[in-house]
Amino acid sequence: MPALVLENVEVIYDKVFLAIKGVSLEVGEGEMVALLGSNGAGKSTTLKSISGLLGPERGLVTRGEIRFGDRSILNLGAPERVAGGLVHVLEGRRIFGHLTPDENLVAAYRGRSIARFNQLREQVYAYFPRLKERIKSKAGYLSGGEQQMLAIGRALMTEPRLIMLDEPSLGLSPLLVQEIFGIIGTINAEQGMSVLLVEQNAAATLDIVSRAYLIEQGQVVMSGAAEVLKSNPDVQDFYLGGAEHTDYRNVKHYRRRKRWLA
Repeated sequence: MPALVLENVEVIYDKVFLAIKGVSLEVGEGEMVALLGSNGAGKSTTLKSISGLLGPERGLVTRGEIRFGDRSILNLGAPERVAGGLVHVLEGRRIFGHLTPDENLVAAYRGRSIARFNQLREQVYAYFPRLKERIKSKAGYLSGGEQQMLAIGRALMTEPRLIMLDEPSLGLSPLLVQEIFGIIGTINAEQGMSVLLVEQNAAATLDIVSRAYLIEQGQVVMSGAAEVLKSNPDVQDFYLGGAEHTDYRNVKHYRRRKRWLA
């Protein structure tokens, strides 16, 4: 049984703007899947439809079905979805800057056992030893990479079965991106945790996931195994840096290559 299934999901903002149009995707148990696309394509809206965070932005799922495990979650609030094992690490980290890393972890823990909290906290520090080195610092003074590590670590304190990461590479150096993606892969392998990774950095993402979906203008336009997408000439041209080799004098040919937007 897939961990997560979206079937023909549509989202409207302010009862007017159709943001995503019939998006369907699956994430298997213990699988790492990517949702790729350019800025404004509908990636973050898709994640918020899953985590239940559309309401504050006046968004609404108006069509389709979202199932997590064996149940529909459309009628559940965001806290209930977290309690069920679904966690969303938002774009921009959103850590509590006035608290220390330890206090951020305390704020996310939902259980009552001090022993279990200590186990989870030590697990987070094992994955992200830099956070333990900065344990007495205010989180707002951590580097961008350390803040991203804290955001992921805080999500792990909820003991999720599926973690959704929105642009974890945003604003980070290539070396830090490689380090954080490596840790995400380790968490997936060691815990069997399903991962849905939203990214614009297609090159780095396709190296660590098993499958990917490509979304443009609110629609899934391509999906398949990561290796298949990496070898696709259109994906190479528009998302993997291959476009720099295109002959721009032949503009009609270049425009035609992005066939899925025709």
